Amino acid sequence: MPARHPSLIKQSTNGSSAIGVSPPRADAVDKVTGRSLYPGDLVRPDMLHMKTVFAGRPHARLLRLDTALALAAPGVVAVFTAADVPVNEYGLITYDQPVIVGPGSAKAGSDVARCEGDTVALVVAESEEQAAAAARLLQMDWEDLPVVTDPRMAMLPGAPLLSDTLDTNILQHNRLRQGNVAAAWAECAAVVSSTYHTPWQEHAYLAPEAGLAYMDDAGRVMVEVAGQWTHEDQMQVAHALGLPVDQVRIRYASVGGAFGGREDMTVQVVLALAAWRLAQRGIQRAVKIIWSREESIVGHHKRHPYFMRAKFGADASGRVLAAECELVADAGAYTYTSTKVLNNATLMCIGPYDIPNVSVDAYAVLTNNVPSGAFRGFGGPQGSFLVESQMNKLAHQLGMDPVELRRRNLIGEGAIGAFGTAFPAGVTIRQVVDQCAQQAGWGGQLPAAGAAHLKRGRGIACALKNIGFSFGAPEECVATIELHGTAQIERAVLRHAAAECGQGAHAVLLQMAASALGLPLQKVAGDFSDTASSGNSGSASASRLTFMSGNSIRGAAELALQKWRDEERPALATFRYVPRPTTMLDAQTGQCDPNISYGYVAEIVDVEVDVETGHVHVLNVVCADDVGRAINPQQVEGQIEGGIVQAHGYAVLENFISDGGSIKTKHLSTYLIPTVLDVPDRVQSVILEYADPQGPWGARGMAEMPYLPYAPAVTAAVHAAIGVWIDEFPLTPARVLAALHAAG
Repeated sequence: MPARHPSLIKQSTNGSSAIGVSPPRADAVDKVTGRSLYPGDLVRPDMLHMKTVFAGRPHARLLRLDTALALAAPGVVAVFTAADVPVNEYGLITYDQPVIVGPGSAKAGSDVARCEGDTVALVVAESEEQAAAAARLLQMDWEDLPVVTDPRMAMLPGAPLLSDTLDTNILQHNRLRQGNVAAAWAECAAVVSSTYHTPWQEHAYLAPEAGLAYMDDAGRVMVEVAGQWTHEDQMQVAHALGLPVDQVRIRYASVGGAFGGREDMTVQVVLALAAWRLAQRGIQRAVKIIWSREESIVGHHKRHPYFMRAKFGADASGRVLAAECELVADAGAYTYTSTKVLNNATLMCIGPYDIPNVSVDAYAVLTNNVPSGAFRGFGGPQGSFLVESQMNKLAHQLGMDPVELRRRNLIGEGAIGAFGTAFPAGVTIRQVVDQCAQQAGWGGQLPAAGAAHLKRGRGIACALKNIGFSFGAPEECVATIELHGTAQIERAVLRHAAAECGQGAHAVLLQMAASALGLPLQKVAGDFSDTASSGNSGSASASRLTFMSGNSIRGAAELALQKWRDEERPALATFRYVPRPTTMLDAQTGQCDPNISYGYVAEIVDVEVDVETGHVHVLNVVCADDVGRAINPQQVEGQIEGGIVQAHGYAVLENFISDGGSIKTKHLSTYLIPTVLDVPDRVQSVILEYADPQGPWGARGMAEMPYLPYAPAVTAAVHAAIGVWIDEFPLTPARVLAALHAAG
């Protein structure tokens, strides 16, 4: 069981037992028995099958595409190309990626593949095997173009331009300025300069991309897929097809994991295109697609690699006086969410610290690599690796305990950030660090290793994570509640578009609805993730879903109960929750009001390093998270453990390799993710509950927090064990041995 440390919860629970408990999830039995239908399980009578054909080239112009042989192949019903897409563009932030690359499109530049995962054709046939066989018959002539794979080179004057609409490969340059960094160095007793590199990471969710599309009874294009934001999918599909939004319906089947990897779209538009174009030809048949694992790895985005330089200085008392950082993010071939990830990294490279003199330059840069996009933490892991590594190095150079160094620099209530505005109320990072240290027995000695070649060490890191969309991005969440009965409420229905990606969101939404209505949980049913029945919930991302959905549910419940008291039967109410606005970074200074709220986390990691093999074995992790209020403590614990396992893969094991714009680790046999034998021996979840003044029942979003400090805590522990700082990961045995040999 996790350790829970409840504090005063300022918001009433209305006497309901639905908050703070862990009832069985409604979807649990169906998922473990195989009755839940994931997109790959969906079938419709007489359905067709589709194959995606990728470019397979990192940068090339498609001069000719001959489909004749493919069209004549057995079982083939249609081949769709760029000429079939009405508005040949899509993208979550910017419409800059062609739906299909090739000649015949009205979209300028859409004949150029900018990464190997660009789509060049869709083959629809009676079976998967026939579609795949016909795809191999497509004949293409290409003109190869210069390939740029290093973002630092792509920034330089004279580098080949990778966008038809920009005069540079730099998508965005953020600046953050406070105080006088140049003057501060003279006051520093310790100065640490370092260069860091963080890697790609593949989401590796259990269910590869799949879906089914057809024309529904209302004449709409119906797409059943797995995703993170139904209404955004709907909008992008409608845009690409040139249709009114209400002519597209998105409904999510069970989602086999996401972690940010389904925030940018993959199969949604092409499925809709195929079903819609076939219907125009009088073919009213559903179209299904299932990507292989190789297609999934090639075809969807990854975590951003970052190249970073940092210089931090502190006085003799341990007060950090100056921080100077440069961050270069590899955006890959298209924008995706790179500019938004960069915003987060710009702030998080300073961490939860009060530093009077700050200079940050951060760049997101186009290359011909696989596109980079959303992944759990959203710029936080990269920024946290920089700042926490610098803090640990400063502590070492000063001969100071790293927990004490943090205590002397952490922000507190009312602190003004380097971005010029106050942190939202509810700053608890000091309490979180103290509780983490206490629970871990910080300052004590680790038990001795069992052999001379095994060295043990302990490391710490902490972080903050934004809750909700930030930097001026519009934020909203809509909930609808229906109350049915006569004298008493006999049944309630919550209609909400929130995506259930496996994290238990729908269970928590039902708990919050039951609490807000004062009903037993068994009287509340849900209708989820369907644009036809729900308003826009926003995405299952940014640690926002519990926070935003809870506030929308409270509002809808209040309105529905008032209608019930006014004798309306059934009582129906919809509420749109809109939190306070945020603002974008100033282009020159970075001044802004960036985030609605934050969560706070600290981790202490114990490792054992085999100096003969280079193997890093994580013995124990203590993870303290201020969740505001644990709506469902079991699921909070699951998110802590799951986040740490995923971060462990990132820090120690997962070695994603791309060479010349071509992914070399296209299978799970070459891209290794943690198994039960690879994960930390023990994870101790410390659940802290300091109510967020803005959160429903005081809750903060928390699913990303455990991920952020893990890598720097591990590298600090490795340094404590073997005396070597390793500023690049994953910490594969080869990398650890190379670092040991380089250190002599």
